Amino acid sequence: MMRNSQIQNWLKWSLCAAALAASLGSQAAETVKIGFVDLLSGPFALTGQSSLKQLREVVIQLNAKAGPKDPQFEVVDFDNKGSPQESLNALKAANDRGIRFITQGGGSGVALALVDALNKLAEREPERATVYLNYAAMDPLLTNERCSFWHFRFYPSSEMKMEALSTYMQGRKDIKKVYLINQDYTHGRQVSKAAKEYLARKRPDIQIVGDDFIPIAQTRDFASYVAKIAASGADTVITSNWGSDLTLMFKSARDFGLNINYFTLNANNPGTPAQLGAWGEGKVGVIWNWVHNAPTPELEKIYVDYKKKYNEDFIFAAHWNTMNMLREAMRKAQSTDAKKVAFALEGMTYKSPIGEVKMRKNDHQLEAPLYLGIWAKKGSKGVKYDAENTGYGFRTEVTWDSYISAQPTSCQMKRPS
Repeated sequence: MMRNSQIQNWLKWSLCAAALAASLGSQAAETVKIGFVDLLSGPFALTGQSSLKQLREVVIQLNAKAGPKDPQFEVVDFDNKGSPQESLNALKAANDRGIRFITQGGGSGVALALVDALNKLAEREPERATVYLNYAAMDPLLTNERCSFWHFRFYPSSEMKMEALSTYMQGRKDIKKVYLINQDYTHGRQVSKAAKEYLARKRPDIQIVGDDFIPIAQTRDFASYVAKIAASGADTVITSNWGSDLTLMFKSARDFGLNINYFTLNANNPGTPAQLGAWGEGKVGVIWNWVHNAPTPELEKIYVDYKKKYNEDFIFAAHWNTMNMLREAMRKAQSTDAKKVAFALEGMTYKSPIGEVKMRKNDHQLEAPLYLGIWAKKGSKGVKYDAENTGYGFRTEVTWDSYISAQPTSCQMKRPS
């Protein structure tokens, strides 16, 4: 049997061990889950899968550099199949698992549905309020009439891109006839509308010789559209198509030999560069928040390291700004509470690899530089790296400061108390 002194010593040791365990437990880094709600199956799955992979790599790097008081991030993926209803189901599933931060970018229709759901959730159950980090959905409504305190866009809107492109086209007097072809949903129609309005203001001499809307992800052969573009006499196409709708359009244009200008919002997306090859040289441009041949050493290193690791191109620079700014907001708020972090994000400036960027307070739109990339042969001036091992890549044709593309907003932000 144990003596009293032995029992007392044992009790002291047990209490010390328990206190030490509790102390260590309290110092353990909190894990904040980020719900990735996007396309992971179907015809546009390649874009979503690539985005998810790159987000996870950004999080790995961010966690490795975290301070002792910083939370660790963990990405939890939900396949929304490109459907607003599936996205709402995914949002509920994420919320039920305690996830209070989500990110999405594949489709503005989905984005608008998420915003409406998040507004209702915050009103009905404020303790479950969730912040939406938008990395690519471009519809201007998201930072205008349908703006939300819970939504933050880390990517330029379609109007911002059209402002930049139309500014560039002011100096391209060889462009005289433009054909618009866009997917038939809110984003495609917004791009068509902005292109017509901005060109009428800056280049009234340009003729709009076509304005087509295609059913999203349903066309397998674009030969008839390409023939129509050729018959119109257009010297330039402007398109916001993405995924297979852009890749297959380029295939038909190449097969037809339609050698005109193509200005896109998404030609850098996974799978599209492989379709361009030598045919796209000097013809295809993309308005982007970063071009991989831009003189940005920090992002260049990320790009090079990612390609060595996965043999894939790092293109989702928005993930870098999103996750780094989220961490800074948590440091500023000294909290991971969704509402406190959202207030900390408002008006935040951040020294990113592409220069200082700012999350505009009145509509939650990131103000940042924009780039025009033009497809060109690797080794030619400005093309150090190719895309998708094609021997060609996007050179930086123009870099616009954030004020060039900045747009007024009609947002009437409703903030929680």
